[in-house]
Amino acid sequence: MEKTLDNFSVGEKGIIKMVQGEGKIKRRLFDMGITPGAEVFLRKKAPLGDPIEVTLRGYELTLRKTEAACVMVEVK
Repeated sequence: MEKTLDNFSVGEKGIIKMVQGEGKIKRRLFDMGITPGAEVFLRKKAPLGDPIEVTLRGYELTLRKTEAACVMVEVK
């Protein structure tokens, strides 16, 4: 099942399938290591859902909800 990273629940993990978005946002996500094939794990969500903290490639990364909505993930 595929869904965007902003719709994940705490503790869910998956494999990144595609990064959507235009220009600067897509480039920024790629620069942070969010690329197809990488495994991602949702560690924490702020009380209102923004931002979220994920573990990716062995490090913790904090993303805004709008950034996470650009990342399509295959749920494990």
